[in-house]
Amino acid sequence: MTSDASDLREQLLDANHAYMEGFEGADVAKRPARQLFVLTCMDARVDPLRLLGLDVGDAHVMRNAGGRVSDDAVRSLVLSSALLGTQHAVVIHHTDCGLGLTSDDAVRDDLAGHGLDVGNVWIGAFDDLDQSVRDDVETLRSHPLIADRITVWGCVYDVRTGHLRPVDPT
Repeated sequence: MTSDASDLREQLLDANHAYMEGFEGADVAKRPARQLFVLTCMDARVDPLRLLGLDVGDAHVMRNAGGRVSDDAVRSLVLSSALLGTQHAVVIHHTDCGLGLTSDDAVRDDLAGHGLDVGNVWIGAFDDLDQSVRDDVETLRSHPLIADRITVWGCVYDVRTGHLRPVDPT
């Protein structure tokens, strides 16, 4: 482990010790209190709990590159709804996303430039932010394991203003 990684590791473990001193989450249920599943991007500028006014225990939150509906997102939502009572899902994409205004092929080429061959793996790049939200909402709404069981809607989060804008599904 490099010294930078070692320093970061120690900083994170120290922060965890401070967190433990005031820890109040022992009684938080695993069922999301707001019966909500949030799918959003892994971008470090997006803080899903804060931007939605949620607390720990209010929602199941899944993050991935682009906040896209992948097979794993479907799997997680199905488990959350069937086993833990989730009834609502929100898909949140954001402005200035690294997967926006590009294509899967362009991202694959960029990765190849870094010595990574990801084959034909789905990247989830998009050129229209609102349409990417609509596509993901529709994918969930029409999925046979999800349709009619869960209310699904979508939004765009503006990383410069903090504004969360609903996206019309049509």
